[in-house]
Amino acid sequence: MTNLKEPTRVFDFLTQYFIPNNFDDAFCNKINGEWVKHSAKEIVEKIDLMSHGLYALGIRKDDKVAIISTSRPEWNITDFGIQQLGAISVPMYPTITVEDYRYIFNDAGVKIVFVSDQKLYDKVIDSISTLSVKPTVYSFDQLKGIANFQEVLQLGKSGDQAKLEEMKAAVNPDDLLTLIYTSGTTGFPKGVMLSHSNIVSNVMACVEYFVVEGKDKVLSFLPLCHIYERAAIYIYIRMGARIYYAESMETIADNIREVKPAMFTTVPRLLEKVYDKIVAKGYELTGLKKTLFFWALNLGLRFDPTKEMGFFYDLQLKIARKLIFVKWREALGGNLKVITSGSAALQPRLSRIFWAAGIPVSEGYGLTETSPVISTSRVQPIDFRVGCVGTVLSNVEVKIADDGEILCKGPNVMKGYYNKPEATAEAIDSEGWFHTGDIGTLIEGKYLKITDRKKEIFKTSGGKYVAPQQIENKLKESIYIEQCMVVGENQKFPSALIVPDFAALKEWCATHEIPYTNDTEIIKNQLVRVHFDKEVEQLMVEVAQWERVKKIALLPRLFTIDDGELTAKLSLKRKAITEKNKALIEALYL
Repeated sequence: MTNLKEPTRVFDFLTQYFIPNNFDDAFCNKINGEWVKHSAKEIVEKIDLMSHGLYALGIRKDDKVAIISTSRPEWNITDFGIQQLGAISVPMYPTITVEDYRYIFNDAGVKIVFVSDQKLYDKVIDSISTLSVKPTVYSFDQLKGIANFQEVLQLGKSGDQAKLEEMKAAVNPDDLLTLIYTSGTTGFPKGVMLSHSNIVSNVMACVEYFVVEGKDKVLSFLPLCHIYERAAIYIYIRMGARIYYAESMETIADNIREVKPAMFTTVPRLLEKVYDKIVAKGYELTGLKKTLFFWALNLGLRFDPTKEMGFFYDLQLKIARKLIFVKWREALGGNLKVITSGSAALQPRLSRIFWAAGIPVSEGYGLTETSPVISTSRVQPIDFRVGCVGTVLSNVEVKIADDGEILCKGPNVMKGYYNKPEATAEAIDSEGWFHTGDIGTLIEGKYLKITDRKKEIFKTSGGKYVAPQQIENKLKESIYIEQCMVVGENQKFPSALIVPDFAALKEWCATHEIPYTNDTEIIKNQLVRVHFDKEVEQLMVEVAQWERVKKIALLPRLFTIDDGELTAKLSLKRKAITEKNKALIEALYL
């Protein structure tokens, strides 16, 4: 298809690509156990009705409208409806605290809030109870006595289309599109201001890295409030893919098998869980089947898709793919062209094993402040290095500061932090370089490699610097370790707080005839402690001497958002975790 005009506002993707494709299954979601298909025409009609309805409710250019919901078609319909008025969307995680909602509503001056269900409605009502100016709340689900999304669409039926076109024309590329409040590890979140041009420039630069096309289905399951998945939706629309929304995070595996997607975006933790589940099943096998499984697994862990592995290796891999890895591909739908992984570092072994299985993984890097992509890996033709996060986008510049921090400049860099000029000046220097806070390097002068967060690196009492994220990723290679946090600032050596994968541990205990009472009691068992000590010792063999974890403490429960130990995007709140486990950590150094 030839387009006479390149998009400059995000909603231009609708007229330039979405409407001309006019798929019958442009957006699809599951209702009462059945996949319901929505045509492009139907979706665009609803988007216009949403714009008309919001206008009738008093929403004007630069007004703020919040969306708090799991991923579903209504999310994107509302998003586009807001955009077309020149209004500003304020997406939020369903998992953040009442206090954070209250702060954001007040800081942004939100006028209307859309929520998905009763639980979130109650949470929002609680958060706005003390505000002097309370936003109006609508729900996507039909809830008794609560204003509904459909009422806004109904209100929009009397809208003036000519007036809407006039308002759309008044939206400039540099106008603010969205305020995304980042879930910092300390204090209240900061509102990242992203313009239409920020995101359009990023989407257009990413297109050459994507391998989906019009006939392909994609599955969306990550939170749309995060710019990573939201930008992916815009890219899918640009590429002409059909978008299927997963029912929930719990049904992803079933939805993948049903939809058979060509692509989906994910975070490393989900790939880790997929891998751990497969390996756990491998341990349940016996005899020749078990031998073949681990032969294929070990073969895959040596694979590098960018190198010639040799005739004998290639022959073995061909056999492994036919006998073992074919089941991995079937479990992921059988049609995957690529999985895109972002938001955190992917363990190199996961990259190797999925590529060996015939499932390409493209790892990328970026931040909310960069709309989000700075770099990503190309899978067709293959152009990346295992352990790196691809090459820098063509319209983005990257340089490494003297202290190793990654600096970024380009049309994707945010306008700043809302109501926070000092924080903006700290993040974007006088030359326009955005300071990412990540430490990294360029391999071969081309492939970006992330080593850690600048603020998380600590120094031991011996004066050696330790990058905890790298060590934590190494520890999580064990199928028995679900979560961990490396500690040891100003101490002789690093130690780690470890939360076991209790499902895997339960199987290990059964194999070794160790009675399993409950999670709290089992981590006190001496044989279990010895098992974890050995696991950690083996994992630390390839780690520099001064970075090796020497002691560990096992914890009986997961770090959670609700307990204030994780951010909304599941990053560790190190200060909070350290404070809660202060006595345990101190005991490691007695």
